[in-house]
Amino acid sequence: MGDFDTNLWSHSRLMAAVASEDWGAVFRAYRQLTGVSQMKLGERVGLVQPDVSDIERDRRKVTSVEVQQRIVSGLGIPPGLLAGGRAPLGTQQLVPSLTSMGSSPDEDLLTRVTNAVDGSQRVDGATLDWLDRLLAEHRRAEDSIGSRPLVEVMRQQLRTVVDLYACARGPLEARIVRLASEHAQFLAWMAQDQGRSAAALAWYDRSHEWALEAGDVNMAATTLSMKAHMAWSGGRGARCVRLAEAARWSAPGASLGVQGMAAQMEARGHALGQDGERAHRLLDDAEDLIDRAAQHPEDEPPWMYFYGETWFTLQRGMAALHLHDWQGAADHLTVGLGALPDNYRRDRAWYRSCLSHALAGGGEPEQALAIALSTIPDAAAVGRPHAWNELHATAALLLRRRSAEGRQLADALKEGD
Repeated sequence: MGDFDTNLWSHSRLMAAVASEDWGAVFRAYRQLTGVSQMKLGERVGLVQPDVSDIERDRRKVTSVEVQQRIVSGLGIPPGLLAGGRAPLGTQQLVPSLTSMGSSPDEDLLTRVTNAVDGSQRVDGATLDWLDRLLAEHRRAEDSIGSRPLVEVMRQQLRTVVDLYACARGPLEARIVRLASEHAQFLAWMAQDQGRSAAALAWYDRSHEWALEAGDVNMAATTLSMKAHMAWSGGRGARCVRLAEAARWSAPGASLGVQGMAAQMEARGHALGQDGERAHRLLDDAEDLIDRAAQHPEDEPPWMYFYGETWFTLQRGMAALHLHDWQGAADHLTVGLGALPDNYRRDRAWYRSCLSHALAGGGEPEQALAIALSTIPDAAAVGRPHAWNELHATAALLLRRRSAEGRQLADALKEGD
């Protein structure tokens, strides 16, 4: 099992730079100690290389809270190093809200977790039960608040899991590796959600490796399906198909729901490649797997909580959108959105932006504009870059068709760019 570099952030230069929030000094010291290039550092914090150079040379000051949080998250800066020992920027309100959801351990359990991490006591099953529950709470919180406020919290939580590994014995060792795999998969998804493809691929690879080590076929297949999803997001239909196929044949013992996820992902890859026959056949296979999985929900892994008829209806809509079946896409997306719970704020922004695209493609510019304008607030808050980019694609389609609604949408989006 891998490990984290716990000595890097104990270096005096880095500690002093972080404490004073001198981000130019942080970049200079970090690159000198790790040997990474400005381009690689930029990938980690979501900045282009010229911006990294300007910050290093003190030509640009980092004043944006969002950029500061990306630096804290991307470089893995421990929260205790920040000025006053405060929590990472953008996360100060997160822990209290989750506490109210019942995710905090009782006093006795908290003592056991602390002692286990300190190495003074072996980890036990109750500790791992709590970490399982906490991860589930974070997954559901991310549906509503988006991924950015959660990244550093999850990094710290994974570090706790890795620390516990040294204290585990017997069957608990494999369980901790499985738990680490689930945390890495969630971190990968959040990186993907933020458009940080390199970080997402690295986390998916780590999750897949740990899943194999723990003998978790469901997570091993899921990571391949999610890498297929990344390929689909990048417009690479053939790679999407290959990875989804690998998810199916490499983990024959996976649950029906996990198999269904891989089948629909393969279908979306074929739809992207304009192979409607294969796409529809695989969607039928996936639907059958979904129906059978719904009869035994207890057999599905916890991260498949979102999986069901509503989700699959939305996936049919996405396939129809690729095949330019505008009416079919609009119909499926409308039905799916009607059944999607309100707390799925990020997903609602994404699928509503796709619905707007389908309506524009189907020659309904007024409806497309109305849906798009109502989606902009959530797309801007929790739907960047994917929902936001889809709204831009809709505006571009309307402009190509010389619809006045295209200019109205482009102007509305410009205010949030």
